[in-house]
Parts: sequence; C-alpha cells; structure tokens
Amino acid sequence: MHTKDHYLILGIAPNASMVEIRKAYRQKAAEFHPDRNDSEFAAQNFHAVKEAYDVLSDDAARAAYDENRRRNLLDSPLETAAEIWKAYLSGVLQ
Repeated sequence: MHTKDHYLILGIAPNASMVEIRKAYRQKAAEFHPDRNDSEFAAQNFHAVKEAYDVLSDDAARAAYDENRRRNLLDSPLETAAEIWKAYLSGVLQ
C-alpha cells in the first residue's frame, strides 16, 4: 500500500456512500491492525487506512480531496494510471 489514493486504500469507488466508507474502513483497519497482523508494514498500512477514513468521512475534507484528485488525474494521467496499476498489482500479488 504505497499510494495516497484514499479510495484505492479502502477498496471503494469514488462515489461510495458513508455507509460503504465506514464498512470498508472497519474491514481494512481490522486487517492491518498491528495487534492482528504480523507484517512489518501493518502499522504503516493501518495508518494509511486511518488517514483515508479521516479524509473521506469528513464532507469538507472529502470535497477538497476529490477536487485535488480530479486535477491530478487531469494533470498527469499516465503517471496517475501507472501508480494505480502498481498499487493494484502489488495488492493482488501479496
């Protein structure tokens, strides 16, 4: 989990509802909680999940994040696509 795409971190669509965000957060937090996960990256992944939830669960922060995300996708689409695929493939291959 090396990307800063909060939707990708939680495994949800950009149009996810608050219920879906909360559910995904609980699942990912349980999966990566350092007390439950022995991986050396568990704490780092848990922090990324918490950060993603903090942003996406706050309406104002989410709106600002979405606007910034939209701009970044338009500014460097190839770089963004490469980052998304890299994160996806690393998740699939783990």
